[in-house]
Amino acid sequence: MGVGPLSSLVSQDTALSAFAEVVGDSGPVAVAGSRTRWELGGSLAENTTILEAPTGIVSYQPDEMTVQVRVGTPVAELNLALAEAGQRCALPERGGTVGGALAVGENALTMLGVGRLRDSVLQLRYVSAEGEVVTSGGPTVKNVSGFNLPRLMVGSLGTLGLLAEATIRTNPSPTESRWFQSSDSDPTAILDAVLRPGAVLWDGQSTWVLLEGHPPDVVAERKRIGELGAFAEVDGPPPLPPHRWSLKPSELPGLSPETEPAGASANGTGSFVASVGVGTVHAENPQPHRTPDAASLVVAGRLKQLFDPTGRLAPGRSVS
Repeated sequence: MGVGPLSSLVSQDTALSAFAEVVGDSGPVAVAGSRTRWELGGSLAENTTILEAPTGIVSYQPDEMTVQVRVGTPVAELNLALAEAGQRCALPERGGTVGGALAVGENALTMLGVGRLRDSVLQLRYVSAEGEVVTSGGPTVKNVSGFNLPRLMVGSLGTLGLLAEATIRTNPSPTESRWFQSSDSDPTAILDAVLRPGAVLWDGQSTWVLLEGHPPDVVAERKRIGELGAFAEVDGPPPLPPHRWSLKPSELPGLSPETEPAGASANGTGSFVASVGVGTVHAENPQPHRTPDAASLVVAGRLKQLFDPTGRLAPGRSVS
């Protein structure tokens, strides 16, 4: 899904055109939202010009289950508009802007239910290092070919292009959502037992599971998890520590407050809440830096050279 790697289209949206004009074609530049994820990827160069992305919901078609939104829009504002139509999307609910979540590639806590954020982005418009508005992907999956630039841009920290607008797939909100917690159950067994949980969380001692769907389905799944542990209904998930780690799902069972990934030398996670089956870990301590393999560094370098040959986009930030 996508258009050619650097195909530019003239934007008919005056907000995007104005944003591109401010970005220009020279000088170090980056975009800030509400700065809830500002520390990720390293510190920006001191002389970087900080801009704000355009805001507002451009188009929402509940029947088509897509929403077109400028990325400076707060996630809470978008979620409220979707909820009025009985829908939701894969953006995380912990605050910040649409662009911030896309730039760091952060999935919702309920990713098992709503899907991965990267998979839900149908189209992105961004401003290139040359100051041009580039359209990648399409508002629907049909009749779109070429490189999948939206997947590449999600999680790129603004180092390849400054995000301006996104078209995101939505899905129906479940009729019923209920959280349950247990201190004597195996989170992996819970994940395997439930047909489609919204989330399975684990902090090394307790397990939380979100059951969603029609009321009879939730009742049936509640009975199923009751066979694997003593679960009690709770108001919601546990409080999440401030830092976000990304691990392989297979690494989670061995997680502990002292965990240090292979090849890293730093403090462990501290207190943590892990998303079982996903690999995301919300931890008390920042994730130690792990040196990427040589092949990944080569690919990242070539992409940066292609998209931003002068290094003006988010200088100082690195996705590796």
